[in-house]
Parts: sequence; structure tokens; C-alpha cells
Amino acid sequence: MYDFLLEHKLLASVILVALISLVRWLLLRHLARLPQDEDASPQRWINTVKNLSKLFIAIGLIIIWLTELRYAALSIAAFAVAFVVATREFIQCFLGSIYQASAGLFVVGDWIRIGSVSGQVVRSDWLCTTVLEIDTETQSYRYTGKSMIIPNNHFISNPVQNLNFMRRYVAHSFAITRPASEGDLFAAGDYVLQQAKARCEPFSEVAKRYSSLIEKRLGVNTIGPDATVRIGTNNTGHNVMTVTIFCPTREAVEIEQKLTRDFMSYWYELQKMSLRAAQSAGLSPAHNG
Repeated sequence: MYDFLLEHKLLASVILVALISLVRWLLLRHLARLPQDEDASPQRWINTVKNLSKLFIAIGLIIIWLTELRYAALSIAAFAVAFVVATREFIQCFLGSIYQASAGLFVVGDWIRIGSVSGQVVRSDWLCTTVLEIDTETQSYRYTGKSMIIPNNHFISNPVQNLNFMRRYVAHSFAITRPASEGDLFAAGDYVLQQAKARCEPFSEVAKRYSSLIEKRLGVNTIGPDATVRIGTNNTGHNVMTVTIFCPTREAVEIEQKLTRDFMSYWYELQKMSLRAAQSAGLSPAHNG
């Protein structure tokens, strides 16, 4: 049987591709039935099975056609220079995938940022990586609906930030700006801080554990888990209240809106009290007369 396959290399190649494709299909079918979790483990195994099947097919075909390749060695040597020049970008992408895998920059399911692109890795092969864009610029942490195909050679020439710790909890900051002449912003800051602690109370214990986990893995102190309020000014002379909360990523925008509403309600009541006091002070001399 072995000699027969060696003599009929084309048939052997077809059998090899068919067997590996069948095994890949069975494995992918089994993995697709596994429950999805936050770590996206089934997605990672599916991606690994696809890449390994392609690698085994390539190695098997090389072994089957090794004799013919050996006879064509001289021609290949002459052709190699032109081939390398023509496929330089593909070779760089292949080397980039090896670098990414060996350095452990990310796995399927991680959040990453490369250049101006931030998103979740959904697929990675020998040439490119597919990323679903996530809006981190406005800190909404929502999928934008766009997918990015990033050639793997970018991982060699550009810094890659792994944002995977932001998938569950994030140190979310937002600013509230008011004119400098209006009221005491420090008193308002104390009120907003109390409200922030109350808003974050339901998940405070989980936030503390997750913050400790991040600190242990990174070896540095991180922001959180306690909420903070910082008062400052901007370049136009307005007062700026910067609020930072350590909260679930999916709830960050909602909590921001609630705290902004709390501040606006407090500020509105403060302005009404100031207006009443001014009116009372203005009417009192007339009453005395």
C-alpha cells in the first residue's frame, strides 16, 4: 500500500487532504457545540485546529512530493531569489505570526490595541489577524460593528497593547466641567464621591478581588477599586471634576450617566438655594423700610 501511494503521488495527496479535512471537520463540529464562556476557549481551540490542519497538509504534501522537489532543487535555487522578492510581504506576515505566537502577545478572545485600532481578536492565522473594533476612544466599550484585518507583519513593527484586563472591569474616568464662578465644586465633589461609592457598592467585593488579581499578574499597583474625585481647571479657566470608578466594563457608561445626573440635580438645587438667598437679601431692606 505504501509503495502504491508513492507511485501514485496525486492520489496520495488527495487522500491526505481528504483525511485531514475530515478530522478537522469532526473536531470543529465538536468544538462548536461546547458552551461559550468569557475566556472564549472554544474559539481559541477552533482557531488552533484550523491552523494545525493547514500545517499538517503542507508538511504531508512536501513529504509526498519530496523526490520531485529534490530533482527540482537546482531550478528552485534559481527561482528562490525572485520568489522571495515577490512574496516578501507574505514572508513577513508569516514571521510576524511566529513572533506573535512565541512572544504570547495575545490569543483569540483577547482585547488588544495596535496603532489606533482597538478590538477583540476573533481569528488569527499565518498571514493576518481579524479584530472586531471596540470603541475605547469615547470609553463606551461597545462594538462598533467594524472588523479589521491586520497583516501579521504589523506586530513586528508596531507596539501591541493587551487590553484583556479591561474585558470584565475597567478604571473608567470621565470629567464634568463648570464655570469657575459658579458655587463650591469641592462640596459637589464630596457629594459625587458618596454617590459613586453607593453606585459601586453592589460589586465592590468582586472589584477588589479583580483589582488584586491584576496587581498580582502585572506586579504593579493599579487604579481602584475605590472611586476617586479630583478637582482641577482646564486651559480656559473652567473648573473640572474628574471622576474615576473601577466598575464592570459593560456598566461603565450607565454608571457615568447616573453620576452625571446626580451631579446635575445637586448643582441645580444648589443654584436654586443661592438664587433664593439672593432674592431674600434683596427684599429684606424694603421690608425693613
